[in-house]
Amino acid sequence: MNKFKIFSLALVASATVAQAQDIKEAKKAIDAEQFQKAKSLLKSIIKAKPSDGEANFVLGNVYLNQAIADSAKIYYTNGLQASDKKNLNYIGLGQLDLDNKNAAAAQANFALATKDVKRKDVDEFIYIGKAYTNSVNPDYNNAIASLKKALLIEPQNATALLAIGDAYYGANNQNEAYKSYRDAFTADPTLLRAKMQLGVLLKGAKSYDEAIKSFNEVIALNPNYGPVYRELAETYYKWGRNKPSTAKVNLQNAITNYEKYLSLTDYSLDSKMRHADFLILVKDYKSLETVANKMIAEDKVNPRIFRYLGYAAYENGNVDVAIKSIEDFVKVPTNKVIGSDYMYLGLAKIKKGTNAEGAVDQASFDSGVADIKKAVELEPLVVEELNEVGKALFGKKQFAQAATIFEFGALNKESKNYLDDNVYYGISVYYANANKSNGAADAAQLAKAEEAFDRILVASPTYDEAYLYKGRINNLLEKDDLIIKNYEEYLTRTTAKGAEELAKPATTKKVIEAYNSIGASYANTDKAKAVEYFNKTLVLDPTNAYASQSVKALK
Repeated sequence: MNKFKIFSLALVASATVAQAQDIKEAKKAIDAEQFQKAKSLLKSIIKAKPSDGEANFVLGNVYLNQAIADSAKIYYTNGLQASDKKNLNYIGLGQLDLDNKNAAAAQANFALATKDVKRKDVDEFIYIGKAYTNSVNPDYNNAIASLKKALLIEPQNATALLAIGDAYYGANNQNEAYKSYRDAFTADPTLLRAKMQLGVLLKGAKSYDEAIKSFNEVIALNPNYGPVYRELAETYYKWGRNKPSTAKVNLQNAITNYEKYLSLTDYSLDSKMRHADFLILVKDYKSLETVANKMIAEDKVNPRIFRYLGYAAYENGNVDVAIKSIEDFVKVPTNKVIGSDYMYLGLAKIKKGTNAEGAVDQASFDSGVADIKKAVELEPLVVEELNEVGKALFGKKQFAQAATIFEFGALNKESKNYLDDNVYYGISVYYANANKSNGAADAAQLAKAEEAFDRILVASPTYDEAYLYKGRINNLLEKDDLIIKNYEEYLTRTTAKGAEELAKPATTKKVIEAYNSIGASYANTDKAKAVEYFNKTLVLDPTNAYASQSVKALK
């Protein structure tokens, strides 16, 4: 009987060790971003031992990391029924509360998670810190506070040091992040993510060559650690984007490293979606369309595939497929719609409504603009993607439509195209009104165009042509005093540049325009002044018909 008891206890101990090893393997798979493998391991643990609360919690975290909140909640809720470590699942529910901007509910769940912790327990504080950091609405101060509690108990806990490094990084405290990552790797030299994060800090500081050296040090320790190749890919991509002369080589390096990263993950649908996200980043839309079509053949249910199909179809010139695919995605209330979704939907409708021959389907164009507005509300800096679209419309002389597009960027000082968009917006509004075959000029639009040129002069005081266009705008509005004021300012600034500038044919043409416009503005109030300016034109161009006829009429 005693032998049987001993044998039974040995079996229980053996099963517990195996269970711990399985959890450890699942966590290793998560760190390696092999999420499908992790899910399979965790589901097998739960099936074998439904009372394992930690397995439910970790599986819920995997789903939450993949933005599948409904599945995450199911496993957290199941985990609360477990007998072992069920309290961890309150932390998962707390992160869901944070994601839903309910900080009070999150704190209540975190309090339940820590209510019965023992004096030396640290896992709860580490997981709470991670929840605050990883939430879609992060709270880095509370994350750091929770992780410091763990480190008071175990100062050399590598997992806690890595987690607090992530929190400091999120809070833009680079010095503390660096120290924490360094200490984490010192505490556990097998924790490659900590060493990798030192390279991430260098990447964030735009020290791309140093970041690459750092990542290569990780590869030297373990060439099969997949996440480091993803970081390399993103570093090469950012390097190419920030230094266009290196773009061709660096983008190819980015793609090569991302493919290496994929080869070290599980080729699940999720990893293919991450691949699709990266193809969008490097603007490889031909490959994106291929990948998206392969994914939809595997899984006709996952809605994100329609996003990829829509983006690729737009970039590859198939606007009807783009519109249908993205509309199929955004119309589902449970889908997490981002600014880029509405931007692509809007651009597809705009492209459909403005053909190369100059004809405009105003209803389609207006519908597209409405979607662009939604995109800007969600992500204000999507305006940076609109500059080329506006220039394409401008090139087709669709000036009213171009002005509508440029106005988005003209009002966002944070946009890298802020100055350029204001210039094009003002010019587009001017030409849209100057080219009207009938009807009065739109005074409200022209006033906004003048404001754009005023913004330009604040941002770039030497852009003298702003005064030329302000004069032209007021010409359309028939405001003689402002016509004179702005053209005279243009003449003063241009004359100050010297004889060489004035001798340029393009400058001479504009100076003549200014003289004639000022002359015309004085014609009804000061004939002598009017004749003076028309005569200045005739000095530069003795055959100028408008000036010579005006002089005759005024005498």
